[in-house]
Amino acid sequence: MVSEKVRVRNVTGLHLRPATELSNICSQCPCDVTIIHPKGRINPKSVLMLMSAAIKAGTEIEVQCSGEDEEKSLKKITDAIKGGFGEEMID
Repeated sequence: MVSEKVRVRNVTGLHLRPATELSNICSQCPCDVTIIHPKGRINPKSVLMLMSAAIKAGTEIEVQCSGEDEEKSLKKITDAIKGGFGEEMID
């Protein structure tokens, strides 16, 4: 298992569009993916779980990947989060 803590940097947090994009990225990963946020753990391959987590801008989350291609998957996911999903970002 590999993990990395990242801060959600897009101004509007994980609303529908970035949550859908993140879910699509995670769904393409062959490993198990978990996001740990202040209110608990979620499976980010589910848009509904991401939306129900209501992760706001500035929130620190931990992305965990376990299994096949875990390191490659972790980088792909964390790069997307760090990039703000193409939206305006906070400092």
